[in-house]
Amino acid sequence: MDRLLAAAPNRGKDPLELQIEAQSAVALMKPDGVSNLSRRSFLGFGASALVLGALLPAMPVRAQTAAAVKPGTRVPAFLVIGKDNAVTLLSPFVEGGQGINTGLAQIVGEELDVHPSRFTVECAPPGPDYTVINGLRMTGGSLSTRSSYPLMRRLGATARDMMIRAASATLKVTPESLTTEDGFVIHAASGRRLSYGALAPTALALPPRDDVALRDPASFRYIRQPMARLDVRAKSTGKAVYAIDQKLDGMLYAAVQHAPNQGTLVEAIGNEAAVAAMPGVHSVHRLPGAVAVTADSWWRARKAVDALSVSWSAPARSGLDTVAADYASDGMLAALKSATAAGLPAERAGDVAAAFARAAKVIEADYDAPYLIHGQLEPPSAMARFNPDGTLELWAPNQMPEQFQSAAAETAGLAPDKVILHSPILGGFFGRHFLYGNATPFLQAIQLAKATGRPVKTLWSREEEFRMDALRPLSFSRLRAAIGADGRPTAIQARTVGEGPLSRWFGAVFKDPVDRSAVEGVTGKPYAIANRAMDYIKFPHPVTIAFWRSVGHSMNDFFYEGFLDEIADAGGQDPFALRMELLKDKPRHRKLLDTVAAMSGGWKRGPYEVDGVRRARGVSMASPFGSETATIAEVSVQGGETQVHAVWVAFDPGSIVNPAIVKSQVESAVALGLSATLFEELVYKDGVRQSHNFDDYPILSRRSMPTVHVEIVESGAPMGGVGEPGLPGVPPAVVNAVAALTGQRIRSLPLAKSKLGV
Repeated sequence: MDRLLAAAPNRGKDPLELQIEAQSAVALMKPDGVSNLSRRSFLGFGASALVLGALLPAMPVRAQTAAAVKPGTRVPAFLVIGKDNAVTLLSPFVEGGQGINTGLAQIVGEELDVHPSRFTVECAPPGPDYTVINGLRMTGGSLSTRSSYPLMRRLGATARDMMIRAASATLKVTPESLTTEDGFVIHAASGRRLSYGALAPTALALPPRDDVALRDPASFRYIRQPMARLDVRAKSTGKAVYAIDQKLDGMLYAAVQHAPNQGTLVEAIGNEAAVAAMPGVHSVHRLPGAVAVTADSWWRARKAVDALSVSWSAPARSGLDTVAADYASDGMLAALKSATAAGLPAERAGDVAAAFARAAKVIEADYDAPYLIHGQLEPPSAMARFNPDGTLELWAPNQMPEQFQSAAAETAGLAPDKVILHSPILGGFFGRHFLYGNATPFLQAIQLAKATGRPVKTLWSREEEFRMDALRPLSFSRLRAAIGADGRPTAIQARTVGEGPLSRWFGAVFKDPVDRSAVEGVTGKPYAIANRAMDYIKFPHPVTIAFWRSVGHSMNDFFYEGFLDEIADAGGQDPFALRMELLKDKPRHRKLLDTVAAMSGGWKRGPYEVDGVRRARGVSMASPFGSETATIAEVSVQGGETQVHAVWVAFDPGSIVNPAIVKSQVESAVALGLSATLFEELVYKDGVRQSHNFDDYPILSRRSMPTVHVEIVESGAPMGGVGEPGLPGVPPAVVNAVAALTGQRIRSLPLAKSKLGV
């Protein structure tokens, strides 16, 4: 997790799964627009490469309707085999540090019989072949590996079968007499062997079979092995090329100054002529909600744009329809708490009213979590060039190539097939690289390239990124529980008020009035509480909201699991023992609790002493993105501040591809979860954000990073996500430990704003 590396060492379907099942998503993403460059020239392959894409229509590649292509079925769209027998895989997904390129190489290589280290993996251009997630193409929601695993295995097996049949015809032997080994077809009886590269022209003349056999998992050599990542050398030697690294001949650099209040516009520039005359400056531009300067270097553009004297239109004085002059985070939270609208049922079971009527005890608590920025280390940038042939070429960090291609085409006034989109590797995901209106710079790059007639690279400063980044929503839930005479919960209610990013950005597709991204983690819990009434009240935010790593789970599991500890305390129960009791019919979850307890040396809540310092532990569970986790955190409080000493995570994603990547993903998720729990908060006051850079937006430091222990438990359940599930259990485990240690129940994050005592 890139921004933390600078400071620290190294039940049901989730909303995105439901979203991608909506068939109308295909129309929304406009999959008919593809690059008009050949795949060879797009990726920079030389003449020595044999493009299996020769089975595709003659170049230049033109759009094909989704009806003409069954995504993920055509080997030629995915594999390039050179005469030197090198293999390139065109991936439907974007690599951003999560390791998807390595995982795909392991999956395809397993069935193709090519060692993963010999793969080069590139992000494929837009096109219907790559809409492999039920008609949608995206990288996010912890969906990439689990959604494409069967498809990629079949892709490799199909290609291997084509090579065997081609060798059979060439050598005039039966296919059954042939075997393969790391990119070669071998005829053991005669000792002859042919490389895949030599066979490819013949293989291309063969129709692919639909009934290829897949390798028995018991014989896997690459899948489930901790293989080295393909990008390690490039990243460690500085050869990895991110969007910020790219350059074009004749390029101008653009720096931007955005309006201080979201939604306001430029009224006048008092010194435009003087700034235009500054050294290296090419031109000054007005953009929607911003001004920009283009120059022969970014530093000159930045100095010039900062020198502009801009008059902005005034925001509304008050109200929550826009970011008004008096908009404040605490005011928004107060509005969420006081909302009186009737709730929509997000989850219902049993007779809640009757359970509360006969309860021995009733408890209630309000929980909230703040706005959070993504805060990635890679500054946002984009590069645009209008080509002489009438096409627009765009280099833009993104998580949905077809969506960005469509938006770029609309902005440029072009057909989608006139937009050539390059999707570079990302300096991190975290939900930052979806299309959030003006929260990304690529539309500005297009506008400036069109205005100047030159290629333009637009790069935001850190301060502009803090000003414009779309935010994890500020969130609030009110919870109530009925507790029986035996101290166990008989009913639970939740009233969740706010807005999730799913309805904000995909409302046209996801039409359920209950935004699942707003309630996930409060609903769908595995505990045997018979009577449940979980309600959702939509309350739109005037600010730009976004997906953030683990989305609604990032705060809602904190709400629910923190409240579950309160239920345990109110009923005189140990929180670990209560969870085990409520999961008595859920062996998968009980095994995780047993595992995490054993990892930590046996469950003990505390307080207890270690080297003369009082410590305590908290436990939590989470069920995000098709996976299951159990987490224990050990904390102390020193000088009024929380110190987390260790975090243990038992993680069950069903099945895995690369255990080393799985562990590193869980460890990074723990780091981000701790950062949000302990320090992070984006505050609005007087209509503007109060954080401008990392000096006034604290994140997890090296000093605050605990030891992290991860154990993978493969239950054999359907494969779940990996990148996000490690995060949601961290906030409640830490806060539950703090409560056990201090007796103070923290219901509002981050912990840094609370003064704690032992």
